[in-house]
Parts: sequence; structure tokens; C-alpha cells
Amino acid sequence: MKKNVGFVSFRIAGTDGVSLEVKKWADIFERNNCTCFYFAEELDTPAERSYYSKYAHFKNPEIVAINEQIYDTSRRPPEITAKIHHYRKRIKEELHEFVNKYKIDILIPQNALTIPLNISLALALTEFIAETEIKTIAHHHDFFWERKRFLRNCVWDYFNAAYPPHLPSIEHVVINSSGQNQLALRTGISSTLIPNVMDFDKPAPGKDEYNADIREALGVTDDEILILQPTRVVQRKGIEHAIELVSRLGEKAVFVISHASGDEGHEYESRVREYAKLMGIRAIFVSDIIGDKRTRLNGRKVYTLQDIYPYADFVTYPSLIEGFGNAFLETIYFKKPILVNNYSIYSTDIKPKGFDVIEMDDFITDETVKEVKEILINPERREAMVEKNFRIAKCFYSYTVLEERLWDLMTTFWGAKNNCIEKK
Repeated sequence: MKKNVGFVSFRIAGTDGVSLEVKKWADIFERNNCTCFYFAEELDTPAERSYYSKYAHFKNPEIVAINEQIYDTSRRPPEITAKIHHYRKRIKEELHEFVNKYKIDILIPQNALTIPLNISLALALTEFIAETEIKTIAHHHDFFWERKRFLRNCVWDYFNAAYPPHLPSIEHVVINSSGQNQLALRTGISSTLIPNVMDFDKPAPGKDEYNADIREALGVTDDEILILQPTRVVQRKGIEHAIELVSRLGEKAVFVISHASGDEGHEYESRVREYAKLMGIRAIFVSDIIGDKRTRLNGRKVYTLQDIYPYADFVTYPSLIEGFGNAFLETIYFKKPILVNNYSIYSTDIKPKGFDVIEMDDFITDETVKEVKEILINPERREAMVEKNFRIAKCFYSYTVLEERLWDLMTTFWGAKNNCIEKK
């Protein structure tokens, strides 16, 4: 039975973790005879299946103005309450239009009922789901209790109502075991654990004519070791540790940081630039020529992150906090050696699978440096490492895993005999 699936989020565009997972889920649904539609304020999805919402994005100036007045305070002015509900009403009207226009059978809010970046959107979704009893899978990536900046606020009543709502027509999905445990402990809500995935059955993009000149474009010479930090420049990524590592290697190496600061300000980026100078390494910030797709901008080539991976000699991922670890999976997918900080979700969910990586525990040691040097000079050791990691990831984090778990959720709504999707 063919069904229409409606994804809802702030944005479904670019390479942020949530947008990437939306597209992976959509791939699975489309492969199984469903049609996917998209609701957000920022979209790069097919126009004929996209609904542009005027007030869904947390970057919308009206929503930004609300957020500036509800955090780091305990009193909510009446006018802010009125604004929140004004936009709640507008967004709920849009949700009705979206569902009716595309005849949506199942709604999938992506992080919109998880992290309080747009309270009006969350309240609109909660009311809409409660009033229509539409079948819903709420996909949770970052809970509010995981971010210190949300813990002092004047909207606890809305948090308790919508982050996430406890409604009978909603099945909840989390991306790690900590989120699953905390969700149950704090709200009594049970959930399904579906980790982030990659399509390990599909060969990774490699070196080709388009990216053949990327080292030159990045400013990396042929005799330099290319060490890649494939993340945004935000404090929780722990980029100082990677800079220290590069400095202590004592090799002719260049440190390439792929993405810009994003939504969390530029103070930390300034700190990273200054620290790189202090440690005497060459750090290159290349977000100006790295985009979501290959194109040309002002006569200059724009590459994707997938163009850099094949040319990287080593990848650093010294994050302090991660909901899961998309960059970790990408590195394994491209068969590159990696340094990983032993952050909590890696320690509890990923490490036990048996990956062969270089680990650090919140700081770089002499042993860490020694192990990285060994990987860089020993091709046999490096090859054994990346091949083992690829096999493990394919077993636990492939599209097959995602498809099986989504299938189980569909049977919850429609039953095994009358399932919503038909195998091709």
C-alpha cells in the first residue's frame, strides 16, 4: 500500500546532521514505494514536493526575537506569550495545508519536538497531532536537557507540553542509548533506537577529474600531510586538541577545517585561529569553497566535503559532545584512519562494536601522538584498520539496519499484513 510521508523540520537543506538523516530516511521510504514530502522554511528538496513554511526556521527574525527573550530569565512577559501563540496558530494552519495538499499519511517531525529552537513550531505540531491523531514518528536528535543554554528559561510549561509530547499516535525515535534512557526517565515515554547510518552498500565517491585539483585549491602542497577536521567550528568539537596533535607530530602537515562556525557565533573560530598560530601550525579554513554540491561561484570551483575525503591522510574528531557522530561514520565510509575523543555516546554506543581507531580521553598524550605517527608511516597497519572499521560499520550502521527498524515502526501503525510500504 503506497503511503505519503511528510517530513517536518526547521530546515531540510545542506549538510547539517538532521538534514542528512532526513535524506537518508527519505531514500529508504522512496525505495519502498512511498512518496516523501517536506515542510520547512529552508528547503533544497524537490519543489513539487516541498511546502515552504513562513515561520518554521529558528533563524526567522520573529523567532529569533522570541528566543532572545525567553532564555536566561525566569519571567515571561505577556507579550511574548502572545507572540508564541500567534506564530503557533499560523504554523498550525500551514500544517493543515501541507497535510491536505499532499495527502500525508504519516508525519515525521525531525528534531522539531526535541530541541527548543522554535517553540511555536513545536506547539503547533503538538496540537495538530493531538487534534488529528495523524500517525507520527518523532525523530529526536538533540534533547533540550543536553544543552546548558536552554536550562534557564521562562517556558517550562511549553517544554513539558511539547518536548516531546506524550500522545498515543506518536512513535518516538532516538539516535543513542543515553537519549533513550533519559527520555524514559524524564517523561515515561518509550522509544525506538535508530542510530545514524550510511549507505555502505554504495561505493564511496573517490578521486575524479573534478576534484583532481583539490589539494591545490585548498592550498596543500604535494609533500604536506593533509589532516582533515570535517566539522563546523563550534566549541563542542574540541578542535584545540586536533591542533595540538598536528603541532606535536613534528611533520610537514596542514590542518584543514571544512566548515564555518554556523549558528553558534564566531568567537570560538577566532579562538581556534589564534591557537593554531600559537601552536605554530598551518590551519586552513576552507568553508568558502566547500558547499552542498559541486558548482561554481564567482568563477571559482566549489567542492563538497566528499571531494576532500579521498585526499585526506588522516581525520580528527576530538568532539567533547555529540548526539551520535556523522563525521565518524563518514570517515569510516571513506576508509580513512581517525582520531576520536572518547565522548559519552561514542563510549556507550559506538566503541563496544569493536572499531579500530586512535582514541583520546579529553587530552592528547605522547602515546596518542606515537599511534598517529605509526598510522601515517605504516600503510599495512592503516589498510587493516580502515577495512576492519568498514566491515563493522556496514554491519551496524547501514541502510539495511535503518530499513529494518523503520519497517518495524510501520507495522506498529498498519500491521504486518496491511503494511504501508510494499517491497519492490
